[in-house]
Amino acid sequence: MNAPSNLKYTKSDEWFDPASGAMGLTDYAQSQLSDIVFIEFLVEEGETVEAGKAIASVESVKASAEIYAPAAGKVTAVNKALSDKPETLNSDAFGEGWMVKVEGGVAGDVMDADAYVKYCEERAH
Repeated sequence: MNAPSNLKYTKSDEWFDPASGAMGLTDYAQSQLSDIVFIEFLVEEGETVEAGKAIASVESVKASAEIYAPAAGKVTAVNKALSDKPETLNSDAFGEGWMVKVEGGVAGDVMDADAYVKYCEERAH
């Protein structure tokens, strides 16, 4: 499981990069969902989001899931390219698979990479 150490993670499997304000779905989550075939964004540029608020909805061949903001802030970018290529979430969850970027991001209830990996391992048993 990939969990870059510079990111922060939520128990609902989203990641947040405090340096860039980017957020998205974790590698663990995309592997559990399997092939992602659709994404719908629930926020627009210029909106303010609160940590824990739904920012997107994804559908895979297995299930659908809400994606929640791991941080609060003003939305500065929405990765609309994912609408045409939702499979990017499977192939590059922490790179081109970012979903939303916020400015002035204040992280909500997040953990570091080591704690997140441990949390995922505990759920696997």
